[in-house]
Amino acid sequence: MKNCYSSGRVYLLLSLLFAPWLLHAQEERDLRPVTRTYALTDITIIQGPGRKVDKGVVVIKDGLIKAVGKDIPIPAEAIVIKSDSMYVYAGFIDGLSRVGVTKPHEENRDRVKDPGNPPPDRAGITPQVDVRNFLSTSEKSIEELRAIGFTTAHVVPYGGMLPGSGAIVQLSGKSADDMVLISQSAFYSELTPAERMYPATTMAVIAKWRELYRQASLEKNYSAVYAANRSGLERPATNRLLEPFYPVIDKRVPVLFKAEKVWDIHRILNLQKDLGFSLVVAEVKEGWDAAGKLKTSGAKVFLSLDLPEEKKEEKKDDKKDAPKSMTDEEKQSLDKRKAEFIAKYIGQALTFQQAGIPFGFSTLSAKTKDIQGNIRRIIKAGLTEDQALAALTTTPAQLLGLSDRLGSIDAGKIANLVISRKPYFDEKSKVKYVFVEGILYKSETPEAKTDAKVSIDGEWDITADTPQGKSESVITIKKEGDKYTGKISGSRFPQAINFDEITLVGNKLKFTFTMTESNNTIKITVDAVVEGTTFKGNATFGQNESLPVEGKKKTQPKL
Repeated sequence: MKNCYSSGRVYLLLSLLFAPWLLHAQEERDLRPVTRTYALTDITIIQGPGRKVDKGVVVIKDGLIKAVGKDIPIPAEAIVIKSDSMYVYAGFIDGLSRVGVTKPHEENRDRVKDPGNPPPDRAGITPQVDVRNFLSTSEKSIEELRAIGFTTAHVVPYGGMLPGSGAIVQLSGKSADDMVLISQSAFYSELTPAERMYPATTMAVIAKWRELYRQASLEKNYSAVYAANRSGLERPATNRLLEPFYPVIDKRVPVLFKAEKVWDIHRILNLQKDLGFSLVVAEVKEGWDAAGKLKTSGAKVFLSLDLPEEKKEEKKDDKKDAPKSMTDEEKQSLDKRKAEFIAKYIGQALTFQQAGIPFGFSTLSAKTKDIQGNIRRIIKAGLTEDQALAALTTTPAQLLGLSDRLGSIDAGKIANLVISRKPYFDEKSKVKYVFVEGILYKSETPEAKTDAKVSIDGEWDITADTPQGKSESVITIKKEGDKYTGKISGSRFPQAINFDEITLVGNKLKFTFTMTESNNTIKITVDAVVEGTTFKGNATFGQNESLPVEGKKKTQPKL
């Protein structure tokens, strides 16, 4: 990323700007009552794709769905949630994610002496790593993904070509072990080359992958021979790099490959054909031309929910950005090709549906705030709502071997539920509640009102949630005619930082400012909804990073 901090550096700088002040309740609150029994009444139940019950009842007890249907008796100890005009769905399942996963701390490393034969960890080869060691229940990403209806995720560690083993987790729990539904669920791999050392190219990564797999096969076979008759044979050596391949060789654990581009998919399918392992291909972004080969291979597929931004109307000034040597005709041709590519990208799910390839969705590189809108764009491109629901619930449950526990609203299954005020795929739909294993979370956030009249001029105490803890700053906003100006300051910065831009539409506040240190800059955008003398929202920066932010008015404007 050019001219900006790494996310860790940004978090540190933000925590310097925002010093701790007071704790506020989270918008999404963990509601843990004395009883673990609930009854949702008069609710529209979408049990699964094509299965609907009007004005039904769902009874939850001890983390499980106890009863579903009409005229269901309500237990005396149940907390009754009157849900008239609401809709309930099975919790959504994310096929590939790093939600709740922390990045390992990388200290300054010495230069590799032999780049042609680097230590395995420097080359990105750490298959012995278990993602459970990097799960944190305090990660804000868990709340954010859960708030839009996801209750289960297939998570993997950060790393290079072989980062380690993944796990299927519930987006709830007091500890990492509480979250884990299935440990060591997949052998995670990427075609990510090492930097300035072997394997430094995609082809080298594939060659190294083959080499390790075949070495592991030989050692596994020798270990089996030794176990059958140890007399007269040399004891096999323990090898932590090769032993994680053993369950892959036996097809007890699949290889989960991240494959965004079509050529990556072809390379991975060729590797799988040669070696014979079970394969899951996830975070597929440009796979429409490989659909036939994927179907023949029998690989399980998860399509990315990270979509290209919608094309904005061209402004007159945009022509200045085109290369001077490009004619109008050439520019029109380029724009046409771009539009065709985006149409294929957004229509990819429909292509796979028509090809008869079961698929789920993955959120690995998607911004959480864009996911609901992106699903609606996929539906607009031709996928039906039932097909989209299947890709979020029943199909990933089947692909991940969870159909007996998750994916639909049926008695005996885990109580992972999503409750929305309108049908989930409606543009105005908001998630009201989420259950994860019977634990209730309130997820609805304040709505922006275009006709609301609020006053933002004055001083505000601002609180942000950073990895270093709760922190504060002060912003000052002044109204000059129809426009606003503002600045942000903190105790660690002697000079205030002026806002680059500030707008107020109804009660929706947005402001941006740029932080600079040691010739590095990063632009921070705060989007918030103002309610009286408070506001809540998020500060976003970089590509996918965000922090929750709250504000409380400190002074009224002087007359």
